[in-house]
Amino acid sequence: MVRAGFVPPEEIRVLRAHTRYRRRLIQARTAQENRTGKLLEEGHLRLSSVISSVHRGSGRAMLDALAAGERDPKVLAQLARGRMRVKIARIEEALDCSFFTPALAGLLARMLAMADQMTAQIEDLDAEIARLCAPFEAEIARLDEAGGIARRTAGDVIAGTGVNMGVFATSAHLVSWAKHCPQIKESAGRRKGRHATGDGNACLSAAISEAVIGSLRTGSFAAARYKRLIRRMPKKKALVAAGNSMLTIIWHLLADPDATYHDLGADSCELRDPARQKRNYIRGLQRLGYHVTIDAINPATGELTPAVA
Repeated sequence: MVRAGFVPPEEIRVLRAHTRYRRRLIQARTAQENRTGKLLEEGHLRLSSVISSVHRGSGRAMLDALAAGERDPKVLAQLARGRMRVKIARIEEALDCSFFTPALAGLLARMLAMADQMTAQIEDLDAEIARLCAPFEAEIARLDEAGGIARRTAGDVIAGTGVNMGVFATSAHLVSWAKHCPQIKESAGRRKGRHATGDGNACLSAAISEAVIGSLRTGSFAAARYKRLIRRMPKKKALVAAGNSMLTIIWHLLADPDATYHDLGADSCELRDPARQKRNYIRGLQRLGYHVTIDAINPATGELTPAVA
């Protein structure tokens, strides 16, 4: 009488183990880079206030030179490349090495070596995961069409859910299984059922969140939904709600091999109920103290047609 739990096949479990370990390595590398930033602050080097990413490009070249023993700010600043060269004066001020001791330089060298080791392991895992994802190339290609879902994210999603959507009767079942539909009730000021749906799969949730954040640069439906929800709820709640929509899209793309992604557009929410949008805009202007009169445009002639405010 108890419905069987979802147990993915062997190839999905192997892929899942690799993608989860890659995510852990990326998190560990990020933590190591944060420790490097703390070390630089201890040596009174405020390079991060000038360069957004000190572990990439020009910033990494400067860190390597610091670890090798270079202390002249002018020489270090000349390692800037491309657009960073317009900040050479500020970089020289940030790289005053008066308090950067040889002991700190030794720690910096060790931290950079550890970060490089993790990067090499991540690259090896990327190659192995690409090999494991080869049988699911068609599914990854379909997911890649959706706004915000890159190929790496698609691989993480498949590792978390599998490709057989027959185990989930509807998209709502997948959303519920992934714990992206929290049901927290409140009565008489007391919250009931806190975390009632559980925490879910952390790696899958992270992949869905990355897809939602990535869609913000695409002007897609998911981006419009997130931006609309964030006006009236905290960012994390809006992220979960937008992830609900993203999982629904993923279920439909994986359930039907012939499905193709067609984005509804950033204005789909407004076009769904234009009368409601018009009413909200008018009320908003009226709250600001304006008397609003609107005129509709005749789409055939382009002339104004008086409308009721």
